[in-house]
Amino acid sequence: MIQIGNVTIKDKIILSPMAGISDSPYRQICREMGSGLSFTEFVSTDAISHNSKKSIDMFRYQEMERPIIFQIFGNKIDVITEAAKIIAELKPDIIDLNMGCSVSKVAHKGSGAGLLKNLPYAGKIIESLRKAVDVPVTAKIRIGWDLNSLNYKETVKVLQESGVCAISVHGRTKSMAYSGVANWNVIAEIKSMASVPIFGNGDIQSHEEAIQKMKETNVDGVLIGRAAIGNPWIFSNVKREGLDFSEIKRIILRHLDLMVNFYGEKFGIILFRKHVAKYLKGFYGVSELKNNLMQVTTYEDFVRTINEYSP
Repeated sequence: MIQIGNVTIKDKIILSPMAGISDSPYRQICREMGSGLSFTEFVSTDAISHNSKKSIDMFRYQEMERPIIFQIFGNKIDVITEAAKIIAELKPDIIDLNMGCSVSKVAHKGSGAGLLKNLPYAGKIIESLRKAVDVPVTAKIRIGWDLNSLNYKETVKVLQESGVCAISVHGRTKSMAYSGVANWNVIAEIKSMASVPIFGNGDIQSHEEAIQKMKETNVDGVLIGRAAIGNPWIFSNVKREGLDFSEIKRIILRHLDLMVNFYGEKFGIILFRKHVAKYLKGFYGVSELKNNLMQVTTYEDFVRTINEYSP
């Protein structure tokens, strides 16, 4: 088990926060499959402070998703603190500061990975958050801005001194984005020097690999991102490629139901298209099925189209 402040996490392999993917419906699916907790998508503190309904709605969750971590990003300490107070009313278990987003419109404005270039300020943000809310505060980082500024040791030191309760580490730099290979040797080094729980993130492709990385690096837990899209079985050590289509279809329809209930029929189906394409990957003759599913606009037609397919 992992202890983050007063929050206990029983399972150590976890769905990573991903924009457009780790919404409440998919978090529910992954928790049912064994993901240890639920990270929300990251949400702008500027939008929260302006009471943007669309942004605050991104924090909607079901009780079964707990422990639930609300992830936020921003670059103004007063705005971030005020936003944290607003979302604390929604009863998250943990609030996480994103210091890892590599998208230019985020990082180059001093948010996300941009905070890696201003560590004293990042530390002050953590201190302010700790004073403002009663839940544990964590952070998700990268190992540096680029290969010439691998400041992960200083980052961890500053965050710990500021009162952070856990750190998730993506083993790439900001400039790498999602290219190249995640550096798990650095993640292991961070774990060896850290006094708080460390979660490793980057390039994990299977449940077995997640277990192996935990053994090799001694990290407290592992976050799985892209490899979990369309494959929630990765959290339960069930190999997706060995599953009969009936099981794939069962989860597709379960996920579809959650999406429609959460977003409404029209928007839920539109948002589900990116998921269903991943669920169907690798099955014989699914090109036509995927094309057909991209066209359907009603729940009944979606279910009928799936049920008519036989690999």
